[in-house]
This record gives sequence, C-alpha cells and structure tokens, in this order.
Amino acid sequence: MRVADSIGKLRSWRAQINPKWKVGLVPTMGALHAGHVSLVEAARKECDCVVTSIFVNPKQFGPHEDFHKYPRTLSADVELLGNKVDLVFAPEVSDMYPNEPMVTALVNGMEKTSEGASRPGHFSGVATVVAKLLNIVQPHTAFFGQKDAHQCIVIRNLIRDMNFPVQLEIVPTMREADGLAMSSRNRYLSPEQRKLAPILYQALLTAKNLVEKEQVYSRGPLVDSALRVLEQPGVTVDYISLASLEDGREIDLITNKHPLLLSGAIKIGTTRLIDNLIAQPL
Repeated sequence: MRVADSIGKLRSWRAQINPKWKVGLVPTMGALHAGHVSLVEAARKECDCVVTSIFVNPKQFGPHEDFHKYPRTLSADVELLGNKVDLVFAPEVSDMYPNEPMVTALVNGMEKTSEGASRPGHFSGVATVVAKLLNIVQPHTAFFGQKDAHQCIVIRNLIRDMNFPVQLEIVPTMREADGLAMSSRNRYLSPEQRKLAPILYQALLTAKNLVEKEQVYSRGPLVDSALRVLEQPGVTVDYISLASLEDGREIDLITNKHPLLLSGAIKIGTTRLIDNLIAQPL
C-alpha cells in the first residue's frame, strides 16, 4: 500500500495502473472506524484496485461547525487500512484548493430542507469535492455509506447530471450493538452521552415500524412518533425528515410503494449526530 499526498503523485500512480483493471474509490475524511472498513471491503470484493481518499474538506463545513476540531488521525488510519487498499490519497487543502474556486457545484432543492437547511452550503461543498475526486482518481466505481443518505442522494444525482462514467455503490450503515450508527464524531461523546446516543436510531425505528407494520402514511404522525421518543433531557432535536430516496424532497403523504428515507439529526451536548432508515410502504 502506498500513500500519495498530492494530486501529482496520485496521477503518476494512476497512469501506471493496468487499463483493464477496475478501480474503486472510497472517499473519507479520515478518523476511520469499522464503518469505513466495510466500504473498503465492499470495494475490494468488486475491484482490482482500491483507492481510499482521506481529506477533511473545508468546503462542506459551515463557519460555526467543527472543521478545526474534526479528528485528523492519518497515521492510525493508514495503519488500520494496512493491505486492504492499494493507495491512500491524502492531499493537503492547498493542493485541492490552491485558490478560492471560481466554479463550484450547485445543488438544487436539497439545500432548503432537513440536512441542507441545517447546514447551508454543505451539499455544494460535498458535490464539489466529490467531483474533484472523481476527476482526479478516475475510478470505475465509488463507494459511499448509507449513513450519509442525503450525501448519497446528492452524489447519485451529481454522477447522473454531470455524466461521470462512474458507478455508485451504497453500502449499508454499520451499527454498534445498541443500534448507534458508527461515526467519527462518536468519539466526542462522554460515557454518559454515549449511553443516550442510540435514541435517534430508536426514534427513526419507531417511525419506520409505523409505516411498515401499521400503514401510517402521513408525515405528521410519523414525525410526531419520532419526536416523542426524543423527548429526553440532554437531547436537542435538529430535524426529523420523511423524504424521497430519489431526490431528497420532503413528503407530506405517502402515495406509492416506493422506498422512503426517514432521517434525523440531534445534538447531545455539542455533538451532532445523524442517522437514517429506509422505510418500505406496504
């Protein structure tokens, strides 16, 4: 396994890869855990060559978010990846953004609801850096985790709308034994906060069961059922969302049997947690 710390080194390495090989890309921001490893393992099964990028992208953080606090653990990440990948791409911010970009990706629609409304500019920053990574690495397939479901919707539409010759593979969310979705931000939680953290999963599961077992198809009762679970000291609710898996738009009434995205974000202390589940109407 090699580490490339610049675009130039990555491209030199990429030029030497057998053109018949299938190349997989696993984009990450580092602080890797078992969830990231599951993405790498999925890529390894499908691809001849696997690249994992480690880059904390400043363009997807708002001015009052945790960009400077976000854990940077490159040495530990490289050790964890070991021989699971062929190359780690870990560029500096100055290499990815040598100047303030004149052209960035604009995400329509999703910037105004749920995760987009809570984090203005976030999806534009995600789409911009993913477009750059796809151009730089030139993978055949890119692997992302279902935990960041809204991000997956953005990237699926980015690939389609910008005609990237790339397949997108969405890998199921990895969870702790108590249901908490694995996340690099979980390390911010104190022991007491960690005990409380699975409550978001429990809230979304309550709403999912209403859809799938009791055929409750109206947004109001579904959101209210999740909010009742979240009525606990120490929990601040950001949003609970019922949305289309295709374009992330909010849904007021379920009128077909297409799978839906139930998602939410909460804060426990200063730590922001997100999660989602897919609900299948009967």
